[in-house]
Amino acid sequence: MKSSDNKSLSRRWLLRQALYCLGLSLVTASALLFNFAGRYDLAAGAVAPQDIHAPREISYVSDILSRQAREESMRQVMAIYTPPDTEVARQQLERVRRVLDFLTAVRADPYATAVEKRSWILAVPELQDFPLNEIDTLLSLPESNWNRVQLETRGLLDQVMRLEEIRSDGLQDVQEHVPAQVPLDFPQDEANLVASLVQQFIAPNSFYDQTATEKARAQAAEAIGGVLQTVRNGEVIIREGNVVTDLEMEALEQLGLVRQQHDWREVLLLALFSVSSTLLLGLYLFRVQPEILEDPRQEGLVALLLVVFVLLARLLIPSGPLLLSLFPSAALGMLLSSTVGYPAALGSLIYLGVVSGWVGGSSLLIMAVVTLSGVTATLTLPRYEQTGAIFRSGLVGGLAAVIIRLAFSTAEVRVAPLSFIIESGLGLVGGVLSGGLTLGLLFLLAPLFDLATTFRLVELSHPNHPLLQRLLREAPATFHHTMMVASLAEQAAERIGANTLLTRAGAYYHDVGKLTRPYFFTENQEQLGNPHDRLDPQTSADIVIAHVRDGLKLARQYRLPRQVRAFIPEHHGATRASFFYQKAVEAAGGEADLVDEALFRYPGPRPQSRETALVMLADSCEAATRAARPTSPEEVSRVVNSIFDARIHDRQLGECPITLQELQIVKTTYVEILRGAYHPRIKYPEPQNNQEPAR
Repeated sequence: MKSSDNKSLSRRWLLRQALYCLGLSLVTASALLFNFAGRYDLAAGAVAPQDIHAPREISYVSDILSRQAREESMRQVMAIYTPPDTEVARQQLERVRRVLDFLTAVRADPYATAVEKRSWILAVPELQDFPLNEIDTLLSLPESNWNRVQLETRGLLDQVMRLEEIRSDGLQDVQEHVPAQVPLDFPQDEANLVASLVQQFIAPNSFYDQTATEKARAQAAEAIGGVLQTVRNGEVIIREGNVVTDLEMEALEQLGLVRQQHDWREVLLLALFSVSSTLLLGLYLFRVQPEILEDPRQEGLVALLLVVFVLLARLLIPSGPLLLSLFPSAALGMLLSSTVGYPAALGSLIYLGVVSGWVGGSSLLIMAVVTLSGVTATLTLPRYEQTGAIFRSGLVGGLAAVIIRLAFSTAEVRVAPLSFIIESGLGLVGGVLSGGLTLGLLFLLAPLFDLATTFRLVELSHPNHPLLQRLLREAPATFHHTMMVASLAEQAAERIGANTLLTRAGAYYHDVGKLTRPYFFTENQEQLGNPHDRLDPQTSADIVIAHVRDGLKLARQYRLPRQVRAFIPEHHGATRASFFYQKAVEAAGGEADLVDEALFRYPGPRPQSRETALVMLADSCEAATRAARPTSPEEVSRVVNSIFDARIHDRQLGECPITLQELQIVKTTYVEILRGAYHPRIKYPEPQNNQEPAR
């Protein structure tokens, strides 16, 4: 039967996990795919169907204008050439010397005809296009004139090659200026021959330096930075009937006015991303904080908050950097850390950060801002959060977002410092907004999900609570016992690092079930007599044990949180009402086998937390010490030790995560406090009748 129940519970647990995973995955995928109203199905090159106005003012660094400005800056950088290479001049002078020697030899050949000489001259590579009339002049010059031509040719070439920067694209200009550099005392035919020869041997001595040119252009482009584009609120971005340009499309995208189209492959990718992210979050919680997955309320709270913040991210993040600065991601971390714990808060913030980054166009900046600002606020939140602490942590989270944005957008800050200052101010406002949202949702979600938040525990610990007021009026001795138990348990909780607020609140309400029949409990009987003297032991045990059931009924009636209600059954655990059990055994003639012990045991469960275990031990130690009326500190120690030994021997502490070292600290704490409360007092002598009263 038990195995069947376990299988049924396992099936229900798996079904719940599947439903939560499917629901969160659907919401996440929808947030990534959903197109909101007010967007336009446009692309560059399309015709605008209507006038499109900017719904708000926005400033952004335009990629298109920045690219155009960089390209223009690169175009303005002139090509860089190497300095004139003197080695080229030497090579050309050596070459012209050899060619001139060859021409001299051709001129001096007595056997060659004029046609042969002309063909030999044209065979020289540099003289392939040499004018024929210049060849005739060369061959017909007297020897003295030819020698003068050679000297002038070599000198003029040396002058041109050494003193001028000759590039391949400027070679023709240099050649055209050569005739003007021939001395004026030369006859015209010789001057033309010198100019023609020099022109043929001029070669580039400065060459294009591609590496230096590209480096200079890159530096010029880098110096431009980003170009800030501002669109005013209400400004017409595109006129009806105009063709949409790339620059106009960029403005529409920055304003979030473009409706994205998704094909089936993208839909499948987003669906896989959503499911895998949700499964990873579930696996993380299963390994790090599995109790959340066991509790439908806590798991439902995590899922609900993730759904709300994912949808909030989808609404705010595409709307521009200003609303991104106000995004209260810190509120998610503070809410979850205050209700279900830090591990769930950190895992959920990472989930939200990844989804937000995808929503923002796979932006690492957005993912870092959302995740790290939330983590910062969560880790700076004190253990017992208060109003001021929540706002302070939210402000620290907003400051972290500003620092992260500065680290990612240094270039944009230089281009538009005013925009960064405005966004930074809004980031701090967003941190304060996160604190306010956390407070509001804590008060709203605490009763809805039956959460024992700090604010609710403080409220329950106030003496003016209606149930505590009833306990004070109708069972004052039980109220006094409750206060004493709360003091004991709270001090012990503080020393072992347990939740002191929860311990104190749970101790206040652990015995409220005695309100149903207060006079059946010893501390409230005073001089009314003991009604148990007229009842059989089993009936008396039933009445006493019933205060657990009555307490749970009152706790539900007064809407106490589940964690506080747990103190009512667990402070007795499955212990035995020993006094009535012994009376039953005595009534059976000392035959314990004739008495059903189960009828005299509390229904339990045994303490499941350190806090309820502390209250169990404090309740028993206070009652036993008060009943024993110890006359020495040693007697107090013996009573407390006997209670601890009895609870350990009865295995009442086997299901709570408390260690033997912590139990020793708790025992020492209880002994110290009870010695102070029940120490023996000096009995003062009564005054004699014949003595005058003291002044």
